[in-house]
Amino acid sequence: MSHVLSTGVASPLEASAFFEAQLKFRTDPADLAADLLAGEAGEGGSIVVIDTRSPAHYAEGHIPGAISFPHRTMSPATTQGLSRDSVYVCYCDGIGCNGSTQGAYKLAALGFRVKELIGGLHWWRQDGFAVATGSEPGVLLEGGIACAC
Repeated sequence: MSHVLSTGVASPLEASAFFEAQLKFRTDPADLAADLLAGEAGEGGSIVVIDTRSPAHYAEGHIPGAISFPHRTMSPATTQGLSRDSVYVCYCDGIGCNGSTQGAYKLAALGFRVKELIGGLHWWRQDGFAVATGSEPGVLLEGGIACAC
């Protein structure tokens, strides 16, 4: 008996619904980079990228355009200034870190629309996208060059 087929196979309709649901919760580095370059994400965009790690880790390197908002500091009081119209994309270091999941959970529980970045900063870098350093968000420029000045 096949190991792959031992649990059965979803119907195309079930599979479509499942994968659509996954896409509602997650995005990948390439799609996020495209939105950053198009002005859909980052300052003034409808998508806000949130680095859920500590400010020290943020300063060492972050996705250009991301704001530092550690998941451990998220609360009703600290999220009062966030727009309810935006979609928040949370990320952390990567697969071995659950900071993005913690942040996305907290924001969703507080009534915000959220997605989680698949693979976090690790996959962002692995896909060849630039990172910004320092305490300012920076901007992703065409060609992946980041400027955090």
